[in-house]
Amino acid sequence: MKQNTQATINELIAGSVGGAAQVLVGQPLDTIKTRAQIAPKGMFKGPMDILKQTLRNEGFFALYKGMASPLLGIAGVNSLLFAAYGTSKRIISPFPHLSLKEIALAGAMAGAANAILASPVEMFKVRMQGQYGAATDKRLSAVVSEMWKDWGFRKGVMRGYWVTVAREILPTLGFIREQIYQYGPLASGSTGGIAYWLACYPLDVAKSRVQLRNTPPSGTPVQYIAHELKTIVHESGLAGLFRGLTPSLLRSIPAAASTFAAFELTREYLEKATGV
Repeated sequence: MKQNTQATINELIAGSVGGAAQVLVGQPLDTIKTRAQIAPKGMFKGPMDILKQTLRNEGFFALYKGMASPLLGIAGVNSLLFAAYGTSKRIISPFPHLSLKEIALAGAMAGAANAILASPVEMFKVRMQGQYGAATDKRLSAVVSEMWKDWGFRKGVMRGYWVTVAREILPTLGFIREQIYQYGPLASGSTGGIAYWLACYPLDVAKSRVQLRNTPPSGTPVQYIAHELKTIVHESGLAGLFRGLTPSLLRSIPAAASTFAAFELTREYLEKATGV
C-alpha cells in the first residue's frame, strides 16, 4: 500500500514537470490552432496568415497569449492524467504487463478523470486566445471573474466539460504510449500526440467554439455537441471540422515529445531517489 502511494506521488510530480514542458514548447502553435478554430470567417487566410497577422499586429508574445491558464493548471492536469493512468492500470490488473484492451481501458479511465481539470484550463485559455489585441482585451483574472460572476461554476468555469470528456476519452494515450515505448519516450510522445489529434480533432473544434461563445450551450451534452458539429459542417463543410489541424499536428511532435521525455526522466530520477 505504501509503495502504491509513493508511486502515485512520483507520477504526480513527474506529470507536473512534463506538463510545464508541454506548455512552454507548444503554446505558440496552440495559439495559431485555436485562432484557426474560432476566428470569424474570412479573418485569416490560413495558419501562416494567422502567424503573420499576430506578429504584425500584436507582437511576438501574443503567441503566448493564454499561457498563464495552462501553465498554472497543466501541472495539475498532467499530474492527474498520469496518476490516473497509473492508478487505473493497477485497478485493472495487479500485473505490470497489461493486454491491449486493458491498456485502452486504463487510458479511457484516465482521460475521463483528466477532463475535470482540463475543462476549465482549456476554457480560460481559449477565451484569452480569442482576443486579438484590442483595447477592450481582458486579463486572465478579469476573464475568470467575469465567467464566475455571470454564469457560475457549471455554466461558466466548467463550460464545455462534457465535450472535453468526449475528447479526452476517445484517444487512449496510454495505449499509444505503451505500444511504442520500446522506441523511447521521444518517439512515444510524438506518435501519441499525432494519434491524439487525429482521433479527436473535430471534438476539439467544437469544444473551442462552445467555450468561446457568449452564452453557455443548451440541451443535453449529446444534443449540444451534435448541434455544434452540425453547425460547423453547415458553415464550413467537413473541412471546418479540421480547421487548424496542421498547426496542431506540428505542435504535437515537440510538445508531446517534451512532455513524455520530461515525465519519464523525472519519474526515473524519482524511482532511484525513492526506491519505488
